[in-house]
Amino acid sequence: MSHNIDNNNSNPDQDQYGVLLYYKYAIIPDLDSLLAFYESNCNSLGLLGRVRLAPHGVNVTVGGELSSLESHIDAVKAISLFEGTDFKLASSHHPLNDKVAHECGFTSLSVRIVKELVTLSSHPLLNPPDISNAGRHLSAVEFHSLLQSAGKLLDEESPTDDKELVLLDARNLYETRIGKFHTPSVETLDPSIRQYSDLPSWIDENAEQLRGKHILMYCTGGIRCEMASAYVRSKGAGFENVFQLYGGIQRYLEQYPDGGFFKGKNFVFDHRISVGSSDENILGSCLLCGSSFDDYSSRCRCTHCRMLVLVCDSCRMEGAVYVCELCQKHSKGVSPLPSTEDGKIEVASPQFELKTLNSDTSVSPRPTWRHGTEYPRKLRILCLHGFRQNASGFKGRTASLAKKLKNIAELVFIDAPHQLLFIYQPTDASSPLQSCPPPLAENCRKKYAWLVAPDSCRSIEIDWKKADGPFDPLQYQQQTDGFDVSVSYLMTVFSQQGPFDGILGFSQGAAMAASICALRERLKGELDFRFGILCSGYALPSTEFQPGSINCPSLHIFGSDLGKDRQIANQASRDLALAFENGCSAIIEHDCGHIIPTRSPYIDEIKCFLQRFL
Repeated sequence: MSHNIDNNNSNPDQDQYGVLLYYKYAIIPDLDSLLAFYESNCNSLGLLGRVRLAPHGVNVTVGGELSSLESHIDAVKAISLFEGTDFKLASSHHPLNDKVAHECGFTSLSVRIVKELVTLSSHPLLNPPDISNAGRHLSAVEFHSLLQSAGKLLDEESPTDDKELVLLDARNLYETRIGKFHTPSVETLDPSIRQYSDLPSWIDENAEQLRGKHILMYCTGGIRCEMASAYVRSKGAGFENVFQLYGGIQRYLEQYPDGGFFKGKNFVFDHRISVGSSDENILGSCLLCGSSFDDYSSRCRCTHCRMLVLVCDSCRMEGAVYVCELCQKHSKGVSPLPSTEDGKIEVASPQFELKTLNSDTSVSPRPTWRHGTEYPRKLRILCLHGFRQNASGFKGRTASLAKKLKNIAELVFIDAPHQLLFIYQPTDASSPLQSCPPPLAENCRKKYAWLVAPDSCRSIEIDWKKADGPFDPLQYQQQTDGFDVSVSYLMTVFSQQGPFDGILGFSQGAAMAASICALRERLKGELDFRFGILCSGYALPSTEFQPGSINCPSLHIFGSDLGKDRQIANQASRDLALAFENGCSAIIEHDCGHIIPTRSPYIDEIKCFLQRFL
């Protein structure tokens, strides 16, 4: 396929930079070799962005100098696997907004092997689609012609009645807000979803609206329509006639620079944010005042679900609370939250103390807003301590957190099920204390764990055990036994002390909580909760989470590279965060080490996350 450059800039200096998008569905015989090729080629050419490799294909979005991008295309074309690939290359300005470039992954190169190129569903589908059953490709010209003459034939499979033709937008709500196809003769269905993985549910719920129709699907560059169209066709009789715009909106706008039947701007997942046509009409509008507006560069997000929202320059304020259309529709926002002059949420001090005893299952009285409005029920959060800790100690270490969250959350602490032996480190031979025995066990608080090493001594006849050696910061990698016992134990806790809105885990407790998040759908009815907070977390050594495979709202709190967390490496916590579906997780990096930080701005971000669930 050709890769003509879409030249959107007149400045010759800026035209030296570009953005390249392409994907290819094909069986990849050797993923490791292909990964090595991309790492070597992209690094040598100075390309930044995202490369995702899966057993069934490749999805690439990278930016760099145009000459480097063209060299990359030539190198990829030399691999027979990529025969027929549509390389979409567009000239662009250099990334100017560091925040946007960072969010879009254009400040570094990320090459990863994933389970799926795009996550069609957050849970296993009863009838997963086969990509070979995807809808028939229509070129931009064919797509336009069909919309222009909706009643005319398109080969033998084409609609014969314009009333049977329908457009289906496979993108998210924040994308369709600023641009979509519109023609008076054809209905456009906008599912208004937060994320792509919500699309199958929408298709299931609206199947009768699609049955018997000739469905024209479209998305940004085409890849989402491949799986989505296959999913529609997998529903059987009445869903055979599905077509998709090949190359997506991007190829259509290249073919029709005036916009054609596409109105507004095409949202893109790189530093450009959106790409428009010569038609300067604005389709989007400000969430607050309703004025025409379609600029996402400020990156304003819904306080509850974190979806991007449009807030114009006049309405935007530092620290303001925004509630998207979907959260308003489902009453999650209820009403605008009262705030002080500096935009911070203000809550009246309640006339009671927060109870955090692990045996307390009562629901505390509801505090009220200073303006008199009743505040929602406090969130109940089950707290899982780290390795060789206990509920009492963890409660003490998080007293500052509990105090600062007392108006919105009740923290409940429990001991893990696996009791550990006491460990002592023998003194140096020259020390006068060398002959002193360890203290009596009954004078020490018992220590517990969620997981233990396979060879750990569990004899109840022994109180103390001599340490095998100096402290090993990587010991958590050996703790793999006891998971099933811990899961059963948590089921009992939920049954006897629940319900709980969320789970907070620290270190090994966070690893346990992450695995419970991954099993949330399977354990529905026995372990029901709405979110996870994972502090200094890591993935259990016995599990291999695929990136984006866990669908559970989550907050990940861990030390930065400079945070000097001696226990859990920054990369281990970062890899765990990547296992959660993009769009439903948030990250707080701090410089405080192996703790849960409670000073600003960290505590404000924690509160912001929790307010999504009130």
